[in-house]
Formats: sequence, structure tokens, C-alpha cells
Amino acid sequence: VKDRYYDQKNMTEPLELLLKKYGFKTGNIKKIVAGIKYTAVLLTNGNIGVCANLGNKIDPQIDKYVNIDLHNFSHRIVLNAYFTAFLNYHENYNENGDIFEKIDFRKYKQIVMIGLFKPIVKKFQEKNISLTVFDHRKSDSSITSNSEQKQHLQKADAVILTATSIFNLTFLDIVNNTQQNCEIFMLGPSSIMTTEIFQYRNIKMIFGSTFRKFDDRILEIIRNDGGTRDFLKYGEKRIFR
Repeated sequence: VKDRYYDQKNMTEPLELLLKKYGFKTGNIKKIVAGIKYTAVLLTNGNIGVCANLGNKIDPQIDKYVNIDLHNFSHRIVLNAYFTAFLNYHENYNENGDIFEKIDFRKYKQIVMIGLFKPIVKKFQEKNISLTVFDHRKSDSSITSNSEQKQHLQKADAVILTATSIFNLTFLDIVNNTQQNCEIFMLGPSSIMTTEIFQYRNIKMIFGSTFRKFDDRILEIIRNDGGTRDFLKYGEKRIFR
């Protein structure tokens, strides 16, 4: 049984928690690759982890991160990618697959998506399931004004949450604004698939990715400014619960 803390006002945010528990050793890193859209960290054991940049510029010099700064978004992105490489390659996956195949969203009444995932929005539209989408960086006809996010979260019984909320420090506010009957599904290749994430309020499942060890295709795509759809075809979609 996973520990779940419901009084979360004083909880440590995930990257700080993981840093305290597992540390961060630049000696474990073989290479950092940064493009416009993503950063990838290749560990000396071949594990690859990624994190979306969301407009932040990342220096690929490993020695820049010897003293990791949790207040610096570029450092947080490298740390997030490091932990996806360091923690995602475990055997605890019961299944692979897509969020829409695994979750029957028709059973929920108020579904909120934080971070626009266009292919998933399309599936909701095809199935005629209503969905409220928030994304402060993108403009799209499906997006609702950010000023309404808190009130929608308080009514939501399901939330599809971008994993980038961890590095950009919005994660705690989002999860703590949900009611106890809400189920949160974390999504995206930036997801860190480790049991510590289930200590946070209402986190139900994590939909992330792993890649073949030492897969240069992933690193090249990211170096050449490729995005999620470009490199995910070479990865495995993983489900962690």
C-alpha cells in the first residue's frame, strides 16, 4: 500500500524530495543534450531521461551542474531529466499503453487537463467527453483562461496533469487545490516514475516513457530541436501505479 499524505500544506516539492533521498552526481552523467524543445540526460549506464524545456535555455556542459540550484529552472530541467533516467528503468511496470486505452474517462463528471496534450484532446472530442484545458504557454481554441484554473480544480474528479508541473514549481499548488475524491493522472515523457510521487495528494497513475539504453536516435532528435512526437516513437509508453 502506498503512503498517501492528505495534509499536504508543508510537503516538500518533488525535486527537492528526490534530491534529498537519491542525491545528484554529475559523475553518473555521460552526456547532456539540449535542443529548443527538450533536454536529454544520458547516464554512464546507458539510461536516458528527458524533460521539456518550455522556453528555458539549457547549457549542456555537465560541470555547470556540480552545485545544483533548485531555484534555477535550467538546473531543475536537468535534474528532472536526470531523475527520469535514474529512476524510470525499473521492473515495476505492470503494463504499457496509452492513457486513453487504460482509463474510461466517461465515468468522470468534471475533467481538467493541465498542459495541452493535443492528441488526447482530439480523442476526448471524438468520444464527445467534455474536458477543461489549461495551458499558460500555448494559445489554442480548446484552452480556458488561467484565472479559472483554481475553481475548476476544486470541482474536478479527474485531472490529467503534465509532468512538467514538477520542474516549473506548479505541481504542489495544483494537487493541493483538488478535492479528496479527485484522481490525478500524471502524463508525459518528463514523468518521473517512482513511488515517492504517490505520496502527493490524489496522484493515481503515472504515464511516462523509457528508451533503449544508449539510443543515439533520441539524443540526435532532441539535439536537432525535435519534440515529443519525433522521439516517442522510439520509446516505450509505460504505466506506473
